[in-house]
Amino acid sequence: MITASDIFTISSQKQFEKIALKVFRFQHENNKVYRDFCDFLKVNPQQIKSLQQIPFLPIQFFKSHEVVSNTDPAQVTFTSSGTTGMITSRHLVTDVSLYEESYRKGFSQFYGNIEDYVVLALLPSYLEREGSSLIYMVEDLIKLSNQPESGFYLHNHDDLIKKLLELDGEGQNVILIGVTYALLDLIEKHQFNLQNTIIMETGGMKGKRKEMIREELHDILCKGFGVSSIHSEYGMTELLAQAYSLGEGIFECPSWMNILVRDPEDALTYVKDGKTGGINVIDLANINSCSFIATQDLGKKYSNNSFEVLGRFDNSDIRGCNLMVL
Repeated sequence: MITASDIFTISSQKQFEKIALKVFRFQHENNKVYRDFCDFLKVNPQQIKSLQQIPFLPIQFFKSHEVVSNTDPAQVTFTSSGTTGMITSRHLVTDVSLYEESYRKGFSQFYGNIEDYVVLALLPSYLEREGSSLIYMVEDLIKLSNQPESGFYLHNHDDLIKKLLELDGEGQNVILIGVTYALLDLIEKHQFNLQNTIIMETGGMKGKRKEMIREELHDILCKGFGVSSIHSEYGMTELLAQAYSLGEGIFECPSWMNILVRDPEDALTYVKDGKTGGINVIDLANINSCSFIATQDLGKKYSNNSFEVLGRFDNSDIRGCNLMVL
């Protein structure tokens, strides 16, 4: 039996691989959707000896199937955002304490004690719908900060501007977590020169603005907030772990998460470090769902296990996943 302690105390790549292979065998045995997918690929679990041999479930399966590895009832169901009429992903979480432990420990690994920060959140498109895993996480971080000034802002930009200027001027450490388009809206109302504030963008124009390349976006945000770098969070509905970038768009994973980059022409092979391909995520906190997810994101991995997100496949580019829709 694999426990939360096994997952969240990983301290080496060798230990990660050992537990990942155990999780693979557990999920192959207990997750019908994943087992059927492996069977379709004619995978013999006894022959899987390395991370590169593990099949990665295309993320689209969360739109069409219940991807679970046990028979426990869902404690919470996270759903992805989408336009009207779009089929959204559903992640049935049977043990939400795993999610809580994952994001709490992950935050601590990169930023230290949450109580050292006032957490301000500008996440309107997430806050205005049900089932957002990001809102669940940020709401909890706000509570854990134990700071009365922490909180959510919706469209009340003037209040947020006043609060940011006040807190930053007092020398208070602040993290402003915002969806990309809302951060751009904010700096169009006010140009800042912040000294004690971390700006963390969670990605997403949500159809509100034209998409931008990261360098252009971060340059605009740096100038608008008066900061030297923009931090980023990489997570998604279908995962329970998050990677963080402390600047330059280079992400690092917590010790229970790892990235592989697949060949965009052949989903079952991998490209060398520094080459662009599709991002596959191993998230061992996802033990009760599926820990091996082939995302629709494009990126590069580097020799120190850091990675970069470069964009997304459009539907015409998902060649390797055509065979993966059962």
